[in-house]
Amino acid sequence: MPVVAPLLLSALMFSCGVYGVLARRHGVMLLIAVELMITAANLNLIVFSQLLHNAIGNIVALFIIAVTAAEVGIGIAIVMLLYRQRGTVAVDEMRLMKW
Repeated sequence: MPVVAPLLLSALMFSCGVYGVLARRHGVMLLIAVELMITAANLNLIVFSQLLHNAIGNIVALFIIAVTAAEVGIGIAIVMLLYRQRGTVAVDEMRLMKW
């Protein structure tokens, strides 16, 4: 199995996610960028699991997918709540936790 192509794809996905986190100020776009980074890490886990003929990486990737699904649900609920209270989902304008 050629390893270079999936690892390059994973690196590209992760770098796009980092750019999305650093450049975007929209709450939902930040969640999407974080999900893209987590998916890139899952791809690395699966590729190395197949390379080493070990099922541990696949099992860990499944657990990460389950935790990510819960994280997305909670994250979107928080963004919707903040939109209802503040009228915006811009991260720069949310100072809810500041004194």
